[in-house]
Amino acid sequence: MKRQLFLLIFIITLIYSCEKRKIKEQKPALVVGIVVDQMRFDYLTKYADRYSEQGFKKLLNKGFSLTNAHFNHLGTYTAVGHASAYTGTTPSDHGIIGNDWYDKYLKKSIYCVDDSNYNSIGTLGNSGEKSPKRLITTTITDQIRLGQNMRGKSIGIAIKDRSSILPAGHTATGAYWYEGKDENKWITSSYYVDKLPKWVIDFNSTSKADEYLSKPWNTLYPIESYVQSLADDNPYEGTFKGETSPIFPHDLPTLREKNGNFDIIKDTPFGNDLTLDFAKAAIKGERLGKNNAIDFLALSFSSTDYVGHQYGTDAIEIEDTYLRLDQNIADLFAFLDQEVGIGKYTVFLTADHGASQVPSYLQSLKIPAPYFKSKKFKKYLSEISMKNFGDQYLVENISNFQLFLNKTKITQLKLNVENVADVFAKEALLFDGIYKTITSKTLQTSEFTSGILEKVQHGYNQKLSGDVIVIPTPGTISRGKTGTTHGSAYSYDTHVPILFYGAGIKNGLSHKDYNVRDIAPTIATLLGVEFTNGNTGKVIEEALK
Repeated sequence: MKRQLFLLIFIITLIYSCEKRKIKEQKPALVVGIVVDQMRFDYLTKYADRYSEQGFKKLLNKGFSLTNAHFNHLGTYTAVGHASAYTGTTPSDHGIIGNDWYDKYLKKSIYCVDDSNYNSIGTLGNSGEKSPKRLITTTITDQIRLGQNMRGKSIGIAIKDRSSILPAGHTATGAYWYEGKDENKWITSSYYVDKLPKWVIDFNSTSKADEYLSKPWNTLYPIESYVQSLADDNPYEGTFKGETSPIFPHDLPTLREKNGNFDIIKDTPFGNDLTLDFAKAAIKGERLGKNNAIDFLALSFSSTDYVGHQYGTDAIEIEDTYLRLDQNIADLFAFLDQEVGIGKYTVFLTADHGASQVPSYLQSLKIPAPYFKSKKFKKYLSEISMKNFGDQYLVENISNFQLFLNKTKITQLKLNVENVADVFAKEALLFDGIYKTITSKTLQTSEFTSGILEKVQHGYNQKLSGDVIVIPTPGTISRGKTGTTHGSAYSYDTHVPILFYGAGIKNGLSHKDYNVRDIAPTIATLLGVEFTNGNTGKVIEEALK
């Protein structure tokens, strides 16, 4: 009997130790979070036959992919998308409601990561006076460091400051972004360090950007092979200053003088090349994946957004940018295999938002897609204000499709704020291009569980948002006749890729409904750390081994 009991205990102990070792083996030494700026989900499928086996197809074929992942909030902007992916929640909780927004207490527009309490590091200008102070919840990058007693490193890298700072979190060991113009430097803020690390100084002394800008931007493959795009010369695309038409080749050595010198690299796929070069230098310089703790690299490719804004979603330029990004992804995987080790890292890839197809192009196909006339709308609201209340200035600010009411004037006129908001909501609905309106009072007292109003509610922050939210008709954007933008709660802006690959990740795909906020709790579960303190996402269990 004793012998049988001893044998049973031995077997249980052996199973427990094997399971414990298996769990430990599934934990990576490095997590790489990749956010592709303005990547619609259909860019994965549209160009699928042109991607290499080691780039996007490696994520699709050997990782776990979600085909029906969306942002579940209004306000699909760069800062908001990055914040939602890394905090596991929405603007209603994490506090980033736009790239810029109107501060109704300070009575001025503010930028999401501006912070004059800190100094620029690496530049004499003020472009380094930044911090994540307006992000009011923790990020998965914070939680990984907290869960390891502040061991391990978290580094944020992007051409855009907001795309580096917000993902890296409050406890980041570093966040770096690109200062182009005449400087050509990767910089940071004194929030993180007192001086640039040697590896950053060394990188800044190279001539990488000059190398990329020394030759014209031509297509990677013969231009006639770009059959998923519109003709090269069409009326729906913007141009660089100094160009007469939006066609290849784009003569970067000549154009850079009129387009911000080094800043022009942001508007080309070579901005992604430069970002990857710097990320490699960071992995080596910070010894990421070799620090006896789990490290995190938050990497954002921003040039896709600049190209998308200028040329739209159906241009050869955007197709070429993604074919080149595919090479960047393949290059990154090869580098990680060599520097960190096969099976020792985990990657997730998503986007911060999608984009609308160019309305003028859709109109040519007889698809409804209006341009929203912002100046005319502002004038219309003044007229409504005068007609109903005898004062044309009761709307203090209009931004991000939100109306901020002038509470001081409303009080002076002895009016009720909620009643005034109701009038503006009702009258704004009659303006051409407005599909729905809703007041802050309704959002605070009602619960929406489906449709676009649910997304509006998740994007509404009681402390920060406006008094009336206006929702344009589908396909509507506010800009000129060329290029495109984003920001709505419609599928073309919310439907983005979510891909996982590497240690602890299953091979497969799911067509189930998931949200971008589900990424953070999934990574937390994989690593065995606490969820972010504002988490509202759910674990994508089927992606985990």
